[in-house]
Amino acid sequence: MNVNSQIFSARSQKKTFNNPQRFIEGWYWVLPSRKLRKGEVKAVTVLGRELVIYRGQDKRVITFDAYCPHMGAHLAEGKVEGNELRCFFHNWKFDADGICVDIPCLGEPLPMKLKSWHTAEKYGMIWVWTGETPHQPLPFVPELEDEECYSALGSRFIKNCHPNVVMINAIDAQHFNTVHNLPLEIVFEKDELNENAITFSNTTRGGEDSFFIKLIRPFYKNAVTYSMCYWYGSTGTVTVGPDFLHFHIMFTLRMTEQGKAEGQTLLITKKRKGIFGWLFNSVVLSLTKMVGNYFAKGDTKIFQTIKFDMRTPIKADQSIMQFINHVERQKALSWETWLDARSRDIESSDRSKWRDEMTSD
Repeated sequence: MNVNSQIFSARSQKKTFNNPQRFIEGWYWVLPSRKLRKGEVKAVTVLGRELVIYRGQDKRVITFDAYCPHMGAHLAEGKVEGNELRCFFHNWKFDADGICVDIPCLGEPLPMKLKSWHTAEKYGMIWVWTGETPHQPLPFVPELEDEECYSALGSRFIKNCHPNVVMINAIDAQHFNTVHNLPLEIVFEKDELNENAITFSNTTRGGEDSFFIKLIRPFYKNAVTYSMCYWYGSTGTVTVGPDFLHFHIMFTLRMTEQGKAEGQTLLITKKRKGIFGWLFNSVVLSLTKMVGNYFAKGDTKIFQTIKFDMRTPIKADQSIMQFINHVERQKALSWETWLDARSRDIESSDRSKWRDEMTSD
């Protein structure tokens, strides 16, 4: 696909990208692992859907729809008993699979089941899969796929625009010069890892007058590596630095009401063992945080005021067009219901055809 066809495709078929009523089926962050203690239950809202999340005595995290099927009491008002959750209102109890196992007033449970959602933990975060069965892994740094990692939480932030718009910033080749004063000719190479993950990589040398390059120049002789891996259109991992020491930053976002973005930064490195390894990891993550802050500083005000509408794309925007097309090919779900958005498209199309037929008659 050439540049012109990529631009035409992205502009003419855009239904999911930057759409406040849609998101890609996938893994989304819920809250930091450390904020859910053993035996604790909390109410959370993710992508418009109200959920209840708790950690059982076996330390496993469980996620259900928020309301009891009996009279609609919010299950976050209840309590954890072992690995099960008991509703506060009438004391109905549900096991980790959502199956009702106790109704005190009846002496036996009824054959009912709460809607449960696949939940996992990685990089110090709790994640939930928004579909029925996960068919892709949790977001990860490609370079560290097979490594045990050491991670830390960075900043949490709110942006006044859609997560998709925040994501493309990392592959906006022009803004590295205009915003970050990195006078580099950046050309990204695309590689689709799977239907839900895509990478954009660039290896270049230059920008000798910029503060960032001066900061890291003593640590390398060859080109600086820069790559971005996107998962589900809303989580991105940046890998930057010299060959012997790469810095890894994950920006994981989820859409909030009115199409805004709530995000969490994660700092990640390969885990090195022993006390000296721990000290080295701590230093690397501190440097990683500095790198992340440097890039985030200039972009913050843009995301508070932008009204994204790419009406005049140029060749330099090729990677952005590729990302938009990648997003459009993924399975989209509807805000709040988490139902397949394509079914709504089909229903809308059928209604339009019916109206046309009635009008023609």
